[in-house]
Amino acid sequence: MKLLIRLLALVIFVVFFDFALKNTDEVVLHFFWGSQTRSPLIILLLTFFIVGVVMGVLAMITTVLRYRRELARYKKEVHDHKKEAASAAQVRDQPPPPEHIIEQVGL
Repeated sequence: MKLLIRLLALVIFVVFFDFALKNTDEVVLHFFWGSQTRSPLIILLLTFFIVGVVMGVLAMITTVLRYRRELARYKKEVHDHKKEAASAAQVRDQPPPPEHIIEQVGL
């Protein structure tokens, strides 16, 4: 399985590398207020891809942190329930006191 994943990664790398070599034409990117920049197309594509990934990760940080807090709270609740169940099982496993048995028998 590891070999298959590595071969797939190698194929994807070769495809993207070939794509980068074929897109080295210089393009002009026009910004606001008349400013512009010239650079190879693949550099611009890579830059915008990286900026998009960073913005997506930053947008998800609050959601991920909220889910981590909820998970920690649920883990604490499960731990508390397990502790309560263990103490209830311990009480249930103890033999009843002699007074209780005498009362049940009716002596």
